[in-house]
Amino acid sequence: MQRQSPWVSLAKLLSPRQEHGTVAMGHSSIFIIGGITPTYGNDTSNQIGYSTTDLVEMYDIASNTWTARASAPFKVNHPNVATVGRKIYLLGGLVEANDPPSSNVNWTATRESYVYDADTDTWKALVPMPNGTGRGSAIMGVQGEMIYLAGGMTFLDYANQNSVSSVLAFNTTSESWQTLPDAASILPEGRQHGVGAVVGSTFYVLGGRYMQRAYVRGTVFMLDLRCLEEGWKTCHNRMPVPRGGLCGGAVGPRFYTFGGEANPNATNGIFRETEMFDMATETWADGAPMAVPRHGLSAVAVGNRVYLPGGDLQEDGIPVLINGTEHFMQTSDHFDAYVV
Repeated sequence: MQRQSPWVSLAKLLSPRQEHGTVAMGHSSIFIIGGITPTYGNDTSNQIGYSTTDLVEMYDIASNTWTARASAPFKVNHPNVATVGRKIYLLGGLVEANDPPSSNVNWTATRESYVYDADTDTWKALVPMPNGTGRGSAIMGVQGEMIYLAGGMTFLDYANQNSVSSVLAFNTTSESWQTLPDAASILPEGRQHGVGAVVGSTFYVLGGRYMQRAYVRGTVFMLDLRCLEEGWKTCHNRMPVPRGGLCGGAVGPRFYTFGGEANPNATNGIFRETEMFDMATETWADGAPMAVPRHGLSAVAVGNRVYLPGGDLQEDGIPVLINGTEHFMQTSDHFDAYVV
């Protein structure tokens, strides 16, 4: 008997979105924060650019519905977001470098930080990120009252981008930034557009890229949060298909990774791979490929599902011919989940 597909389609987003942040609040709801939305010319079927947004939307898992929530305090893409209890922490990200925004991508890091209270649907300012540490696209991990931000990028435009290797820590109880031991404060190599999470007492950073879009990495970095002085270690088994711009989430002892961009073997530049990292054995296995391959999205695990809202259907800037028309970007409102 043929195995049923693990992919489940869900209610579409209220608007197409990519390069946003995705977090879960308990087992009942999912939030998407910021990102970029498409702009169109005379033909609304062909996207011609992006616009950074402050939109915040909540998905109710039980009813399979989306609702708008209070907008973020500023327009931000590649936001660094994490949930602790009933609060969402927005700790920097990328913002438009030009005022008014340019028609070309030109984004730079901000240090602005805020906390969102889901019960009152309000935002409150926090102390900004320390001088010189602003970034977007960091890999996020949460343990107890602490939020960890590993790597990230300080700018992105059509020609260039960078990656940083520093690691930050924010205490949500004292609402203050804390200094990590030297060995824990630097990744073995700069990383952005990767994925990760704290599972047990270990902070995992998987995949991503170093500097430019094509410089994908398959490494797994690990930090034991009980022994910060021992610093970061690198797993001996790498991701079989290195990818950046991917997304993922942890369910039980496995971390599931999906999609990504800069695939030289696909006409749309997108990876459709699903790969699972077993954190107990530190080994990789294949999963069912994405039903709708995408990049530029973030995912979150709730229960036995990993939820994947939005993303882009093609690598940004690569011409893809659809019904005789060239498309250079396709931001999507698709929403699905991978059932473990």
